[in-house]
Amino acid sequence: MSVSVPAEVARHAQAAGPLESPWIWLGCAGVAVACLAVTFFVRRRTGARRCGIAVTAVCALLTATAAVNAQVGYVRSGADLVLLLQRGGGPFHGIGRMFEGEGSMPGTQRIRLADPADPDAPLVERMVIADPANAVLSGRNFLLLPPGYTDPANAHRRYPVVYLVHGSPGGPEDWLAGGDAPGTLRLFHRSRALPPMIVVSVDLSAGKPGRNWEGLDVPGGPRLETYLARSVVTAIDRRYRTLADREHRALGGMSSGAFAALNIGLRHSGEFGALLLSMPYDTPENRTALGASASANTPRDYLATMPFPRPVSAVLAAGTGVPGDVADARRIAEALRSRGQQAEVHTEDGFGHTWRTARATLPHLLAFAAGVFERARG
Repeated sequence: MSVSVPAEVARHAQAAGPLESPWIWLGCAGVAVACLAVTFFVRRRTGARRCGIAVTAVCALLTATAAVNAQVGYVRSGADLVLLLQRGGGPFHGIGRMFEGEGSMPGTQRIRLADPADPDAPLVERMVIADPANAVLSGRNFLLLPPGYTDPANAHRRYPVVYLVHGSPGGPEDWLAGGDAPGTLRLFHRSRALPPMIVVSVDLSAGKPGRNWEGLDVPGGPRLETYLARSVVTAIDRRYRTLADREHRALGGMSSGAFAALNIGLRHSGEFGALLLSMPYDTPENRTALGASASANTPRDYLATMPFPRPVSAVLAAGTGVPGDVADARRIAEALRSRGQQAEVHTEDGFGHTWRTARATLPHLLAFAAGVFERARG
């Protein structure tokens, strides 16, 4: 069923970006040590000592930040920094807005992350979908539109849609930054190896990116399952030229976003025909807080007995650097197969539970989705 992934696309997704180089944190560490040494020699001069301590502390912080980033792969390039600035407040947000323009639809903003002259780069737009009734006051959802979407020649063309959910802590910018969805789609289009599709990075943070909501309808809190399956899908179908049926709609995510995709996708199989899961698990961390609805939101509990009026296809991916992730992926896949559903497992050798793994597995998730879409077209 799957569309093959070109070697160029796979290598790009597996590679570290310029800001993930270990030389960055090693360089910062060297500067920190040098500053500490200078501070020791001028320790009797109060002003110089204070300045040296401050510079050393800053360099130490940069060292730690760069070392973590080299490991988890969250900020890969300068474009990723732009996304972080747009998420921030105060003057940082103002700087980020310098990279924005009017989107293709009223009320949307175009985000300039690539060379506008690049014919293979997707168009990136941000669409705020607020849903106060479900306690989501402002959801920043990003759309990656295929090249040619705004071409008058394609004015009547409709596209399948892939929805991606971020992990925790995190937000919708993550699939554009650490996940490098724009870069993966650009190379796919250049090689003509992936049919055009719309990719949506969904905001399930409910305005609190540090909180692990797991895409649940939280008792007394945001109803994120309903927000995604009803409000977001409806808004996207209304505003963009989508193929608005389950056979041309896939739902995916990484880590807690993969749990959200699994749980929401199974509970709303009438909306989603394919599940794209990177580093998934099947029991919510917030199980106790769910109270009486815990079992109904625990795929490990209900998958064995749930009805499947229509087939669901799933791909589950993990890095072999975390054997538990691989075991979870295989267990969930086997549970789906035992119910007569199609499930594949993909592994990335040596990768851990990080955004680098999500990025490396994304081409395979998208290729799998393309295969499902192509089968639906007959």
